[in-house]
Amino acid sequence: MDRKIRTQDDLLTLLDGVFARSGAGGADWWDQFYGDRDRDVPFFVDKPDENLAAHLEQGHIPREARTLDLGCGPGRNAVHLARHGHDVDAVDLSATAVTWGQERAAAADVPVRFHQGDIFDVQLPHATYDVVYDSGCLHHLPPHRRLSYLALLDRVLAPGGHFGLVCFAAGEEGSRTPDAELYRTGDLEGGLAFTPDELRHLFAEVGLEEVEIRPMRAQPAHSATYGVPVLLTALFRRSAG
Repeated sequence: MDRKIRTQDDLLTLLDGVFARSGAGGADWWDQFYGDRDRDVPFFVDKPDENLAAHLEQGHIPREARTLDLGCGPGRNAVHLARHGHDVDAVDLSATAVTWGQERAAAADVPVRFHQGDIFDVQLPHATYDVVYDSGCLHHLPPHRRLSYLALLDRVLAPGGHFGLVCFAAGEEGSRTPDAELYRTGDLEGGLAFTPDELRHLFAEVGLEEVEIRPMRAQPAHSATYGVPVLLTALFRRSAG
């Protein structure tokens, strides 16, 4: 059948194929990426994001909340949240990353439910969450999957809930190639960079109000938290109404 497009899901799947040839983004690619734990990758450290730690310490994110960690990688933020009393579900496409995260949670003696799968299809134990956190997932999604991402947030973020984000900062790291051009090349160029105004515009679509948007603060090697200034951090809140 040559005329298969009938639903939005059909269209999204077709557009996924535009980027499939680049390799990056698939489960096999990420399994290989996380397979060598000794690689010099800054975020392989067993430390939480400095912005997440700050939001918890300052009370911007409530303690003992039900939390969903999207694209959790080896679980460094999920473990930190669990240490602070959060009931955490953590999702990653890579089985290798999930295994690493499970080992970290066991070593820290904290309960984290890890799920291997696509964030858009994974079966979660709760319908809604008080906190949704994403450190490095959004900027690896092709533009059309922002529709899926917004729909996911709209579905799972509870009224009054908080959404935290870390992504590539425009002018510092990541690609600034316009969305339309990305479909001509079929390459996400290592990840997409965003400006603060682009984040405000994007998440206004699902009624999220800005609490804070700022560059991640650089952290020295001896710090208990992770921070590099090429990243942009954001915290949004959903109306309680």
